[in-house]
Amino acid sequence: MLHIEELYIQPDATVLEAMKKLDETGQRILFVAPEGRLEAVLTDGDVRKYILRGGELEGPVSGAANYRPVSLPVAERGSAKAVLEEKGIDALPLLDKKGHILDIVFASGFDIDNRKPAGLPVVIMAGGLGTRLYPYTKILPKPLIPVGELPIIEHIIHRFRDFGCRKFYLVVNYKKNMIKSYFNDLEKDYEVEYIDEEEPLGTGGGLCLLKGKLDEPFFLSNCDILIDADFGDIYRRHKESESIITMVCAFKHFTVPYGVVDLGENGEIRAMREKPEMNFLTNTGVYVVEPRVIRELEDGKKQGFTDIIERYRAAGDRVGVYPIREQSWMDMGQMEELDAMRRKLENQ
Repeated sequence: MLHIEELYIQPDATVLEAMKKLDETGQRILFVAPEGRLEAVLTDGDVRKYILRGGELEGPVSGAANYRPVSLPVAERGSAKAVLEEKGIDALPLLDKKGHILDIVFASGFDIDNRKPAGLPVVIMAGGLGTRLYPYTKILPKPLIPVGELPIIEHIIHRFRDFGCRKFYLVVNYKKNMIKSYFNDLEKDYEVEYIDEEEPLGTGGGLCLLKGKLDEPFFLSNCDILIDADFGDIYRRHKESESIITMVCAFKHFTVPYGVVDLGENGEIRAMREKPEMNFLTNTGVYVVEPRVIRELEDGKKQGFTDIIERYRAAGDRVGVYPIREQSWMDMGQMEELDAMRRKLENQ
C-alpha cells in the first residue's frame, strides 16, 4: 500500500521525473504539496496536454500541473463519492484547516468508472506470419498465442470492449481457419466479422478489403500489442484535432549503456557523452482512422500503414498524436517481449 508522501512531487521536479513517478506508483495522479500542503495536482492527462503544447520533458512540473485542484475538508469525507462522480476525477485529497493533505480518496475504491465510452468499430490486422515469434507461430497464428489464460487477440478485444466497442473486423490470412474456429466456438458479447486476405497486403493494404463496410471512424490495431489507455479520450482528442488519422504513441526513455563518442572532421573527437539518455515517442500500432482513408485506398496494393500516413502528411492532411506513458504499452512482437507481457498481465 502506498503512503501519501509517495504521491508527492516537488514543483521544481522535471516533467520527465514526474512521468517516471507516475509509472512507479501505478497511480494516474501526483500532488504538488511542499511540506504536505496542497498547491497543485498533476495527472497523466495534464502531462499529455503539456507535451502536446510543445512542453519540454526537462521543464518543471509547475508548467504542467493544475494549480486549481479539487479538494474537500477532511470533515466532509462523506461527500467524496458525490464529488468524484460530479467532477469525473480519479482522486480527491482531504485537507485539514491549513491545507495539509490528511487523506486521499480514490475513485477506484468506489468502483466509479470515469472512462469515456468510445463505441467505434475496431479493425485488427491478424493475418501476419509472426516470424519473430517462431517456432510458436509454426503451430499457432500469432493472434492465438496465449498470454496467461487468453490468447493475445482476446486481451486486445477485451480492452476495446470495456469502452463500448462491440463490432470487430479481423483481417486474416495465415492459419485463418484456426482463428475463425476459435471465435466461432467462443461465447462472446460482441460481433466478429472476418476479412479474408488472399495475398499479403501489409498493415495498410489490407484495409482496402473493408471498402463498403465502414462509413464511420474506427480504431485500427496490430494483433501483437496491448495498450492501457482511455480509448474514449483518444477518440475525443481525434475529433477535436480534426485529424484524418491519430497515432497512439508511447514515450520511451532509453539509457545507452556505453560511452558515446561523436566524431568531428578529420577523425578527431568532437564530444564524449557517458551513457547518454534518450527520450522519444514510438508508434504503438494503434490508431483512430477516418473512413475516407479506406475509400481512397488503391485496391490490391501492398503497403504499410505508415506509408499511408506519410502520403496524407505530404498532402497536407493533419495526422495527430495521442501520447501515453511507456508502462501503458505492451508489445509481444519478440520472445523476450512476450515473456514480459505475460509477467505484467499476471501481476495486474
